Amino acid sequence: MTERLSTPPPDGFSGATPGDRLPPARFAYDRHTWKEIAHLLANFPVSLLAFVYVVTMLSVGVGLTVTVVGVPLLAVGLMGARQLGRLERARARALLGVRVDEPSRLPRRRGDGLLPRLWMALKDPVGWRTVLYDFMRLPWGILTFVITLTSLFVLWPVLPFIARGLANADRAMVRALLSPSDELERRIAELESDRGIVVDTAAADLRRIERDLHDGAQARLVNLAMGLGLAKEKLLEDPDTAAAMVDEAHGEVKLALQELRDLARGIHPAVLTDRGLDAALSSVASRCTSPVKVTVDLAERPAAAIEGIAYFTVSELLQNVSKHSGAKSASVDVWRSSDRLLIQVGDDGRGGASLDGGTGMKGLAERLTAVDGLFVVDSPEGGPTLVTAELPWRDRTAADDTRHASGTR
Repeated sequence: MTERLSTPPPDGFSGATPGDRLPPARFAYDRHTWKEIAHLLANFPVSLLAFVYVVTMLSVGVGLTVTVVGVPLLAVGLMGARQLGRLERARARALLGVRVDEPSRLPRRRGDGLLPRLWMALKDPVGWRTVLYDFMRLPWGILTFVITLTSLFVLWPVLPFIARGLANADRAMVRALLSPSDELERRIAELESDRGIVVDTAAADLRRIERDLHDGAQARLVNLAMGLGLAKEKLLEDPDTAAAMVDEAHGEVKLALQELRDLARGIHPAVLTDRGLDAALSSVASRCTSPVKVTVDLAERPAAAIEGIAYFTVSELLQNVSKHSGAKSASVDVWRSSDRLLIQVGDDGRGGASLDGGTGMKGLAERLTAVDGLFVVDSPEGGPTLVTAELPWRDRTAADDTRHASGTR
């Protein structure tokens, strides 16, 4: 995940954000000028060490690729180049005032073996950009060292202007080659966060299903088995009592079946698989305590996963209408706009709903965000409430229908 540098630069230093400006170069030497001079004089020894490392790493690693040790050496070398880049960013931050975000770490997944990790290091763009940076720096480091050292004795009156020009070129190189790719790094950070949300959501759903089975149908079936066992014992000596116990067990079976149907509906309702969103949402709306008008304007059905998320989003929102809103009427609208599936659920209740008001709304927002969706709540005090959800549209495939049809047999 992208790690931002929280330490602000010294006053007047240039950064990546608009509005940060260096003081103008002057004949008088100030601390900014001396820091720039120190950076330029240090360029030669630093760039020489980095150049030697990069050339040695590449020559040895590439030269030994015909053996089993070449690729691992090259991968380890690129990891080391990442650390050189980190040091260069720190040096530029301290002496040039350049604020550059640290690139994300190489992703590591549990269970990955050695080969996947080596391959991830070999195709790391951050490591290769750092190699290019260090390879280019040696001639530039020699040039800046010679110019700065000579100017310090010969052209010292105009050295601040020379140092500023050379340091600006350094700043440009640091930002161009040592900065993370903004869009890529942002996307990686989002995906890392979304992966955690998806894992937590799946674990919570599994715990809910286990709890419902344990506290509901399982307990009822245990009572049923005990009742049938007692009825079997009473069958010969007291047939009337046994018949009453069997009749009671029959009622327990009906209740257990109803609880299992409710649980299955909570996992994936059969009406959604068979007839789509229109019928499924109408079924949900019929259980709401307020009259609900459902309008589904879809020429075709979306992918099963998107359809399921849309169904459970509306179901959760209508439960909130029943429990908390005190509304006299509500509405559900579903339609497609370009490559997005849009959902709007509104009611004329008391309002005041927000993402901070409880775990329900926040959980819905996190689930939609995890699949590149959006979740917006507009609910002023006194109402009305309008919740808008967006999901990416994905076309339905034959595999979706086959998989869900086999699951409902």
